[in-house]
Amino acid sequence: MSRVLVARLDSAGDVLLAGPAVRAVANGRRADGGSRNDVVVLCGPQGRPAAALLPDVADVFTWDSPWITNPAPTVTGPHTDTLVNFVRNSRITEAVILTSFHQSPLPLALLLRLAGVRRITGASTDYAGSLLDVRLKPGEDFPEDQPEAVRALGIARAAGFQLTAGDDGKLMVKEPPDVRNLVGEGPYVVVHPGAAVPARAWPPLHHAAAVELLVGAGHRVVVTGGHGERELTATVAGPSGLDLGGETDLDTLAGVLANAAAVVTGNTGPAHLAAAVGTPVVSLFSPVVPAVRWAPYGVPLELLGDQNAPCRLSRARICPVPGHPCLGSVSPEQVVEAVERLMRGVSSLSTRRKVRSQ
Repeated sequence: MSRVLVARLDSAGDVLLAGPAVRAVANGRRADGGSRNDVVVLCGPQGRPAAALLPDVADVFTWDSPWITNPAPTVTGPHTDTLVNFVRNSRITEAVILTSFHQSPLPLALLLRLAGVRRITGASTDYAGSLLDVRLKPGEDFPEDQPEAVRALGIARAAGFQLTAGDDGKLMVKEPPDVRNLVGEGPYVVVHPGAAVPARAWPPLHHAAAVELLVGAGHRVVVTGGHGERELTATVAGPSGLDLGGETDLDTLAGVLANAAAVVTGNTGPAHLAAAVGTPVVSLFSPVVPAVRWAPYGVPLELLGDQNAPCRLSRARICPVPGHPCLGSVSPEQVVEAVERLMRGVSSLSTRRKVRSQ
C-alpha cells in the first residue's frame, strides 16, 4: 500500500467534515485500479480525538500549526523539525491538504516538500509555484459556497481519489460505544449548550428554559458538555434534565448522540458529530460564518437564528452587535417546535431557504 497524508489542521468539527475525503483517499485511484492506501491524518491537538473516530485511518499525527492554532505556537526549528522528521520517516510519498476558504495550504506544502513528499494537492488562491502539483483555484475550479465536506471531497477528487461505489459521501465515524449506563433506557433529546467561541453561543438561560419546555412536552432531555463546562451544563439541565457535563469524551459523546431522537446545539463540533452518527440537528446557527458551508451536513436539519444579522460573515469570535440578536432573538419555544418537527420527519421550508441563500 501507498501511504498518503491527509491534512486538516484545525478543530474536531473540521476533521469530522474531512471524513468523506479521507475515505476517498483510502479507497485509491480509479486510474490504477483503486488499490487501497494507508491514510495518515495530520491534525492539530483539537482535532486528534475526531481523527481517531474516522474510518479508514491507519495513523494519526498531531502537530500544532503556527498559522492555524489560536493562540499560535512560536515558530522554531525544533517545532517544524518534529513534523518534517515524522513525514520523512513515515514513507509518505503523497499529501492532500484540506483547508477552508480563508486558509492557505502553502506553508504546510513547503514543510512537506522539505520532508520529501513528491506529490501534493491543495486549493490555493495564491500562486503556488513548485509547492503544489495539483492546485485548485477557489471560485474558478469549484464554488466557495458549498458544504465543507463537499469542498474537502472535491480536493481529494482533484488528486485522483474516489469514494467506493455505494458510499454516499456523508459524514461517518466508527461504531459508537454502548452508553446505556450513562443515558438509561428510552428515547431522549440531547441539548449541548457549549460553543467553541462566544459569538456562536445561545444564552444559557434560554437553553435552560428550552430544557424545561421539552420535559414539559414529554421528552426526556440529556445535557452534554466538556470538562470545563460543568457549571454551564448544571444550569441548563436544572432539576429536570440529565446532566452529563464532563462525563463524556468524544467517542462516548458519539454514542450519546447516536441514540438521541434529536440534538440541539450551536455551530460547534458536536453538531458535526451528530451528523456523523445520523442524528437530526436543531442548529442554533450564528451567521458569522455561512450556513451553506458549515451547517450540519447530510442529516435532517432545523436552522434557527437570524442569518441576515449585522454580524453576518464577520467570522467574529466575540459578538460585535449589542444583545447578540442573531441568536438572542430565538425563543425556547421555537427550539421546542423545531425539535418536534424533526421528530415528525418534517423540516421547515425556512431552514431550506436559509441554508441555500447564504
